[in-house]
Amino acid sequence: MEEESLPSPADRLDAPGISRRVSVSEFSCHCCYDILINPTTLNCGHSFCRHCLALWWTSSKKNECPECREKWEGFPKVNILLRNAVEKLFPVAIEQRKDDILQNQEATQSLAAFQKYGSDQPTAAPSAGRVNPPGGGFFSGVLTALTCVAVVLLGYHWSSRESEDSLLVHKPVAKWTAEEVAHWLGQLGPWTSLYKERFLQERVNGRLLLTLTDEELRQAPYQVENSSHRKAITMELEWVKIRGVKPPQNLWEYKAVQPGKSLFLLYALKSSPRLTLLYLYLSDYSNTFLPFIHTICPVPEDEELADVIAKLHDHKDPVWKQWREFLVKFAFLPYQLLAEFAWDWLEVHYWTSRFIIVNAMLLSVLELLSFWRLWSRRELKRIPYRMWSHFWKMSTQGFLMAIFWPFIPQFACNCLFYWALYFNPIINIDLVVKEVRRLETQVL
Repeated sequence: MEEESLPSPADRLDAPGISRRVSVSEFSCHCCYDILINPTTLNCGHSFCRHCLALWWTSSKKNECPECREKWEGFPKVNILLRNAVEKLFPVAIEQRKDDILQNQEATQSLAAFQKYGSDQPTAAPSAGRVNPPGGGFFSGVLTALTCVAVVLLGYHWSSRESEDSLLVHKPVAKWTAEEVAHWLGQLGPWTSLYKERFLQERVNGRLLLTLTDEELRQAPYQVENSSHRKAITMELEWVKIRGVKPPQNLWEYKAVQPGKSLFLLYALKSSPRLTLLYLYLSDYSNTFLPFIHTICPVPEDEELADVIAKLHDHKDPVWKQWREFLVKFAFLPYQLLAEFAWDWLEVHYWTSRFIIVNAMLLSVLELLSFWRLWSRRELKRIPYRMWSHFWKMSTQGFLMAIFWPFIPQFACNCLFYWALYFNPIINIDLVVKEVRRLETQVL
């Protein structure tokens, strides 16, 4: 039996052109029955012009194939291989069809709406002929499982730890022991290490602490000769006398004293920093807003002297220079305000502050990408409408949280708190990567 030989390169050159043996009808759309323009292949295998698929989606509002009615997963992408082949085989017909489509206002509007719908999808579309698992793949499943386990462990760990760290914020000063007085003094800063030993030697308990004056602190046996140190101790002591208990001096103590407010601020500042800061200015000016603005926008002459704890007790009204710096960042870089606040707490919360700073940077990138998407689609005029919708969304969520907060178990609140604090940056990294890939693959 004689073997069939393959044609040589010279024979292939002499053979009739392939393009002459292929007709336009073999590359026709199953909707308009004309040559395919930006062919989009669905999961079922059928291909359509992208504008035809957009017109079908606009009229039917269904994610299904116009021919076989099989639902497609994710968001369909242009079949690049098929598009390149058609454009090389029939360049003249393709150019003529593109001109006709550009003059069709209904087709261009439907295509723009279809692209907007795809850009708003939370997950990337599966490739043609392959259906990805709805959860986003093996990596997303493993990440979700690990984060859930970690949140439960963190919730248990911090629930058991609160009994130690939150003790003084609930215990009256008059009942403090000498060891608790030393613990309170040590939280003022590393500069108190020398004075702690002297307080312990004198067995200064809560009752004696309330009687100490500036002059007594300067003299033996305490010998706090540094005027700045003595001023800091006296100022903190005055706050203790006014409140009757130790004021919160770190994140965990603040969370122990005001768990609902801590959870609200964590989620509200993440979702809507501008609206939340405006709310704090109007409703919690002295206790929250003033310490915040004095921390992120300190007065230059006081910046070197005041530590982070002293700034929390600074209730002076901001000067014009502070307001100017704050308003510029508030308008253009609101998440930078949160990063700067966390930066001042690096010595107190080493890892937690870094998580907050990274998350603020990621949220700034996401906000910038969102603004760029509006600009590229020429939808900047819709910003007032989006702002109004966002305002009502945040107001509704805050109102519902205020209603259901008393009924939510403390353990569930702890899980939500640590999820937003430590695992939201991981989620935002994934969102930034998807947004960047969307910019690279988006069909304009």
